[in-house]
Amino acid sequence: MLVFTRYDKSEKIMLDFGREITSNPHTTHAREWLITNGIGGYATGTISGVLTRVYHGLLVAALEPPLGRTVLLSKLDETVTYDGHHYDLHTNQWAEDDINPLGYHNIERFRLEGTIPVWTFDIEDALLEKRVWMQYGSNTTYIRYTYKRGTLPLSLYMKAIANYKDSHNTIRAKDLSMQIEKVDNGLKVMSFEGATPYYILADKADVEQKSDFYTGYYLAVEDERGLGHLTDNLHIGTFDITLNAGESVTIIATTDPDASLDSDKAYMAKLEREQDLIHQSGLTAQTDWIQHLVLAADQFIVKRQEPDNPDGRTIIAGYHWFGDWGRDTMIALPGLTLTTNRAEEAKSILCTFAQFVDEGMIPNRFPDDHETPEYNTVDATLWYFVAIQKTVDATGDMELLRDLYSVLQEIIDWHIKGTRYNIQVDPDDGLLYSGEDGVQLTWMDAKIKDWVVTPRTGKSVEINALWYNALRTMADFSRQLGEVDADEYDTLANRAEEGFQRFWSEAHSYCFDVIDTPDGTNDPALRPNQIFAVSLEYSPLTSEQQKMVVDACARQLLTSIGLRSLAPNHLDYKGDYGGTPYERDSRYHQGTVWAWLIGHFVEAHLRVYNDKATARSFLEPFEQHLADYCIGSIAEVAQGDPPFIPKAAIAQAWSVAEVLRAWVLCSD
Repeated sequence: MLVFTRYDKSEKIMLDFGREITSNPHTTHAREWLITNGIGGYATGTISGVLTRVYHGLLVAALEPPLGRTVLLSKLDETVTYDGHHYDLHTNQWAEDDINPLGYHNIERFRLEGTIPVWTFDIEDALLEKRVWMQYGSNTTYIRYTYKRGTLPLSLYMKAIANYKDSHNTIRAKDLSMQIEKVDNGLKVMSFEGATPYYILADKADVEQKSDFYTGYYLAVEDERGLGHLTDNLHIGTFDITLNAGESVTIIATTDPDASLDSDKAYMAKLEREQDLIHQSGLTAQTDWIQHLVLAADQFIVKRQEPDNPDGRTIIAGYHWFGDWGRDTMIALPGLTLTTNRAEEAKSILCTFAQFVDEGMIPNRFPDDHETPEYNTVDATLWYFVAIQKTVDATGDMELLRDLYSVLQEIIDWHIKGTRYNIQVDPDDGLLYSGEDGVQLTWMDAKIKDWVVTPRTGKSVEINALWYNALRTMADFSRQLGEVDADEYDTLANRAEEGFQRFWSEAHSYCFDVIDTPDGTNDPALRPNQIFAVSLEYSPLTSEQQKMVVDACARQLLTSIGLRSLAPNHLDYKGDYGGTPYERDSRYHQGTVWAWLIGHFVEAHLRVYNDKATARSFLEPFEQHLADYCIGSIAEVAQGDPPFIPKAAIAQAWSVAEVLRAWVLCSD
């Protein structure tokens, strides 16, 4: 059962589960938790503690913030001795059907305090609580055990199970080489020459150095995804302590040799920061699950330091495997920052990306390996206009607008004369053409070797809705700044608005998805892309057309947690998302539900029907979703067929952002 409890400023917001979840192997292994540190690092795992993904770990450090994410401390295997009896609190899976030990049987309760996961272990008449949190701005994780209740001393024995591997990969023992050294309060680990050293420390405990390989961890989710699913770890040491009721012990995993051992201070700093975020948002009068989304939103906003911008910010697109993607950043920015009253960070993000504009395009992706940013997207740059427009509207910051205006002029000029991948305005109708063989430029970007699953080469409906919106926005910006080119942008917009009517299909009563494809046809597939022609600030459709688009999407694409990417009556529809990388990529945009689309559907519905209560009702199922998959956050996608099982990334920036933004939009 999902329980939200309202607290005053000195307390927390919680998600709460009992044994109906924690003792059920199907739910306790499947539900995951996530905490982050504001520089790209994170800690994550399952309620049971069993490792099911290569990404799971108590310290996944961003060694080159916000990327370079490396699994350092995989887990702690805990055993309790109480009244002469031994109780395992940890769970491991060694083969498909070999789960041993079954420590999750001793979990009486699991809850979130803000974003902090808390386990309550039931041992005879004793209760032991475990909390995990990260220090903001540091690759430092605190794991704190508090002996809450009991009549006898309780002995806690913790094995530090460590690694040094890229978060995307498995590793075998032959490739693990670690130098372990005892230091004050714990252990220092150096994997190889040039590696970042890290430390496993305790504020009080006896420490014993070890070096034992534990091989053959079975990662069930990676197996389901058709990927490498066996990995190894190294037992580097044990921490042993006896506690009396009311006492605590904290393990600290960190890359900081001077990390504080004061866990009380670190814990209060974490709580106070989250409380401050909620109050800063101005959403304290909103329902509790919306307040929790404010904290979920914070998990994606991270630092990206550049030589000219040491305080730069960016947005991680999703956990566990995404970095900061241009498209996702611009779509998510309004919901993550403006809705939560973090306008200064919005401005920083916009200025950060302005430094990377090249040939009229912002990057689609910053690679993990220091390679040149990738500019293989047609829509990210157009979403940049939306993000700037919403930021300027929210802040009235004309200085920001003036700083960015020349960059925006350059972008428009490049799109008119032509830039990468045949992105160019067609002078015949004022619409934007994009695409060439072998590339995937829109957000429907799945590609399998040389096969672009949804190529959408030609004039795509959402690209031209965004193009038209960008031109009208530039005319507005020009007038606000007293520039002389407003009429020029209006002329371009008028031409695009007239040309946009070519998307309208009288036979279907909605928009073609792509027109002027390479074979000269127009694609009538009903996809959610046309919803942006209604939801954006400027719509090129008539009022009657807007209503028909919303109704068509509502009838065939709307689900409890987002919009399908293709209507179920289409021959290419796939309602079951999962399987091998080939199977997943071939279905990614062929019916799979995308949570982020619900924001623009709600906004479009509100524009057409002007009914906030009805529009808000489309968002209400997300309250229950917060208790599923990644507890306290919103998944990337879900299967297209009922019951719409969540899949892919467990927490996605634009999913959280758009639900939060749309809810506030519908509030009184």
